Amino acid sequence: METRASSSFYGWWISIAAFFTFGLAVGIPYYGMPFYYDYYEKTFGWARTDITLGFPIAATLTLWVGPVFMHRFSPRKLMIVGTGLTALSFIGFGTMGSNVYVYWGYWLLYMVGYLFSGPIPHQVIISQWFKKNRGKAMAATYLGVGIFGAISAKFIAKPLVTAFGFQTALVITGFILLLVWPIAGFIMKDKPSEMGQTPDGEPVTASDAPAPSRTFGELLRSRSFWLLMIGSLCSIGSIGSINQHMKFVFKEQGFADQATLDALFADALFYIMISSTAGRIVMGVLADKFSKKWVMVATYMLVAATIPLLLLATPENPMYVYLFAILFGFGMGADYMLIPLMAAEQFGVNTLARAMAIILPADTIGQTWFPALVSQIRAGDTSYGPALNTVFVLAFIGAVAILLLPKHAFTDATVPLQESKSAPAGR
Repeated sequence: METRASSSFYGWWISIAAFFTFGLAVGIPYYGMPFYYDYYEKTFGWARTDITLGFPIAATLTLWVGPVFMHRFSPRKLMIVGTGLTALSFIGFGTMGSNVYVYWGYWLLYMVGYLFSGPIPHQVIISQWFKKNRGKAMAATYLGVGIFGAISAKFIAKPLVTAFGFQTALVITGFILLLVWPIAGFIMKDKPSEMGQTPDGEPVTASDAPAPSRTFGELLRSRSFWLLMIGSLCSIGSIGSINQHMKFVFKEQGFADQATLDALFADALFYIMISSTAGRIVMGVLADKFSKKWVMVATYMLVAATIPLLLLATPENPMYVYLFAILFGFGMGADYMLIPLMAAEQFGVNTLARAMAIILPADTIGQTWFPALVSQIRAGDTSYGPALNTVFVLAFIGAVAILLLPKHAFTDATVPLQESKSAPAGR
């Protein structure tokens, strides 16, 4: 028996809406925040270790949020709540005083907002609406993070700081994030069945039905789950270390003037994020045509290979800033996007929310604690060289873990299918 979609497939409108909601909810706050770090250092006298510690503390204290909430509630409703929390955190960052514990508290609010409105709900919605074109649709969605991340420092943070000061700039940014609300509330739909449609807008037979949802226990007993989590944790952690410390590295390399440093960081981030959009498009198309595993391995290797270029950037050799930004951005853009694609392929779309509810917090631990580790290594040395070498090694380990993944984690021949008693993903 076949179920046919209506003639006008709504899925691409979902992807366009996700472009904006993902870009606003993640691209602007996550990539724009490091622009303010040296202002915290200069205004409040905080050490760099304290400035970069708020994010990892928050990530650790919110590890339980994903597994408890993400597979139980509507993704688009989670987006609305999450964006509100992220907006409140930025307003808090802009109105707080010099108490570092208050600063860390607002990071906790930010982290819950990120989990509710960030990658997981967008990945679940796109995976429900697409199957054959999942790579392209996920790439289009992740373009939002790239585009909005690109403008976050150069066209939002820097002009706002120049006009109003860094604290008012943070408050204004918080209100900008609330543009997610009307898009998520009136345009987004969790599943194609809500509109009488099917994935990709094509006929679906009973044999094409998604596999039953796997339990958390099944995932945790799977070698593939641990390889994907370790691989993504190491690679995402390496990327997070670069993003969080890039401005400090530039400062140490000789770009000491504040105006020059602000402009250089804004330009570098702009080129990284623009290049990341190209990475998402190219790798998204390749992921629909070739083995996702090998596309992912190539991406992770590229991320690792570009890290040493950052240490070559000096006022005498500024070209390395842009060479690094373009190559690193290309790999970074595809890196984030390929994780849910691989998880859906390995574990099935109905298990995606459960899998990512564990993988994303684990990746966030790497994304936040690796930069803190870099701060500690740098504090005990005279340069960023040893710290960035450590980041390179971790990125390489991530690529090796993905290389060891089998074609599929679960097959009818090896692991019996079991219906989960929990609500299906995204419900």
